[in-house]
Amino acid sequence: MDSFVRVFVVMTFLIGATSAGNFNTDVTISWGQPRAQILNKGQLLSLSLDNTSGSGFESKYDFLYGRFDVQLKLIPGNSAGTVTTFFMSSQGAAHDEIDFEFLGNASGQPYTVHTNVYAQGVGNREQQFRLWYDPTLAFHTYTILWNPLRIIYLVENIPIRVFNNYIANGVQYPTSQPMKVYASLWNADDWATQGGQVKTDWTKAPFTATYKNYNANGCIINGTTNSCTNKPRQSWQTMGLDANAKKKIQTLQQKYMIYNYCTDLKRFPQGLPRECGLPKF
Repeated sequence: MDSFVRVFVVMTFLIGATSAGNFNTDVTISWGQPRAQILNKGQLLSLSLDNTSGSGFESKYDFLYGRFDVQLKLIPGNSAGTVTTFFMSSQGAAHDEIDFEFLGNASGQPYTVHTNVYAQGVGNREQQFRLWYDPTLAFHTYTILWNPLRIIYLVENIPIRVFNNYIANGVQYPTSQPMKVYASLWNADDWATQGGQVKTDWTKAPFTATYKNYNANGCIINGTTNSCTNKPRQSWQTMGLDANAKKKIQTLQQKYMIYNYCTDLKRFPQGLPRECGLPKF
């Protein structure tokens, strides 16, 4: 493990491990059967992709804020053209969405972690990262933390990205649309690997990614009912980064971020999005 990351793990200030849910009770396989399978009495869920279809699952509940963790073991070997996901989304053209996407690559090349935030149907807020480990050899934890103040993306309980609520500054932020948790494995060889230059090698199919220890600790919305109403406040509901953690994430991004929409002047010739000129963390 990279020495910088090792120090960050030791010094992490965020919530520790949360209790795992059960896929049988918490999610529904939403497409691609029988390529998606719940195994080990609900403790594991595998998604597969072949040249006919991918597969995916979704949470049985809608949430308005929360902390959402899963452990994921990605496709080994040549995974070029594939996209494995863990994300949240509401419905409709003006939907909100918080994305973790893992873009496959040719054997020996690193995965790209692709993140994006949509608010009121508008995205274009991509940041991409390399990982400091091989995500195909073992399970690793990926977390979306979404509260009224900010969205924090975490890898192995280490924050890699923050998207703040700057509605007061004219920046859209997901505040009112309940979202489900989704995961999927699908073919995107028109763009996923080196801009679509490397295509999916179907002789390697089926491609399989495995999920475990899914945990959704959030406010469940059922009609007009919010499960967090009149309940003690939990730490995730106001969580942010202290001064030391802000320095750490800045260093991490300098080492592992490979794309940031906020520095892409060619993409935004009329000016960068408004949040790019505001404090990042």
